[in-house]
Amino acid sequence: MIKIRKAGDRGHANHGWLETYHTFSFSTYQDRDHMKFRSLRVMNEDIVAPGQGFGTHPHNDMEIVTYVLAGALEHKDSMGNGEVLRPGEFQRMTAGTGITHSEFNPSASEPVHLYQIWLFPERRGIEPSYEQKRFPADGRHNQLRLVASRTADEGSLLIHTDARIYLSQIDVGNELAHELDQGRHAWLQVLRGSVTLNGVDLSTSDGAAVSEETSLKIRANTDAEIMLFDLA
Repeated sequence: MIKIRKAGDRGHANHGWLETYHTFSFSTYQDRDHMKFRSLRVMNEDIVAPGQGFGTHPHNDMEIVTYVLAGALEHKDSMGNGEVLRPGEFQRMTAGTGITHSEFNPSASEPVHLYQIWLFPERRGIEPSYEQKRFPADGRHNQLRLVASRTADEGSLLIHTDARIYLSQIDVGNELAHELDQGRHAWLQVLRGSVTLNGVDLSTSDGAAVSEETSLKIRANTDAEIMLFDLA
């Protein structure tokens, strides 16, 4: 069973300095029919204007993963981390018992385009931590590159929840396959381009919730970039 979440059906707000799209209920966008999917709680696509950003604010008991599509995002947090996240890099922040952080676009001229994803952790009260890694393009070209997992397999980021996150850039005409173990679910997020998932067409910023399927076939109808979540 595949349930499509079309890009145009998401929550949307334009605050001038921030244009944001919410796949799931978030902030002032309240949608009882789209609260979460499995451990996925937030799938926000944000475009932040030059020199703008999110001021210092708190989080707790959430796994937060950020990926930049274009531009750069400067991160600072209460653990003393200060990094700049660029395309090809993933950031993981375990909020756990509590953390404060800020996210800022350091460019004076270019917007930053990013996805921020929240997942429920496997338990409450985890010690806060932070991690950032670059995943070179050749390792995710026409293949699924594991970028985050519960066991930090294959050099992936460590997330404290039963999920595996993959990233891929697919050339037009190429097809990727992914097997789902019994009882597992998946979420496919199309970051850019157009793909077909098990016969269902998806375009830029569309998402798809997958249940009761054992095999996924993702074919690129154009050059495309996708993020795939294998979820308990």
